[in-house]
Amino acid sequence: MTDLVPSGSPDDIDTLRARVSELDAALETRSAQVARVETQLAAFKIRYRHEVGLLHEELDALELKISEIELGEIARRLEDEGADSEAGSAVPKGDTGSRYASDAVRKLFRDVAKIIHPDLARDGHARDRRHSLMIEANRAYALGDEERLRSILHAWERSPEAVQGSGDEATRLRLERRIAQMEEQLRGFDGDLEELETSPLWRLKTMVDDASSRGKDLVGDMVRRLKRDILVARNRLDAMQSHR
Repeated sequence: MTDLVPSGSPDDIDTLRARVSELDAALETRSAQVARVETQLAAFKIRYRHEVGLLHEELDALELKISEIELGEIARRLEDEGADSEAGSAVPKGDTGSRYASDAVRKLFRDVAKIIHPDLARDGHARDRRHSLMIEANRAYALGDEERLRSILHAWERSPEAVQGSGDEATRLRLERRIAQMEEQLRGFDGDLEELETSPLWRLKTMVDDASSRGKDLVGDMVRRLKRDILVARNRLDAMQSHR
């Protein structure tokens, strides 16, 4: 006959605490991975902006001026041909009315505030958690977002901090909820990492790094190509302006 471990027993609690420690280490590692990728991406973005982005903007500005001249020429031809160049435009008036929270939203916000207010925290960690939720609740209230307020309330009801009592059963439940929170955070980090590493800028960075490992300078090639295109566009613009 198999002996069952009672729920909330010391062995059960020790197992849950070990899982919390394991997840805590995994979260620290994953958080560092995300921060490292963000730092690398930010550094590449600055480099790309400085070396390539400014040239793109210069080329775009030249091409815009060329397009404006071309459109002006087309408009003049239409006028010469007797076309009606007047076009009415109806500008819809924006909704300038303020969005006020409904009675249901006000009541829900009060319920949320009573439960998660930071002044009810028992320690620093709980205070920080409550403070973050209060900021979200205030934002949702300002937008009249009843669904978001209900989501905040539901999340709090499932949180470790919402468990009352100090016995083994309460401790076990808090640990289980903490584990669920940490696993969700871990999935969030995984999602952030995937989003960063599949972004167009990261793919471009990867291409540049791969080319660099083979002795090629993709960024340098982009710069030379853009400078050539800028020269062509500037010459074309000068020619168009001289004939106006």
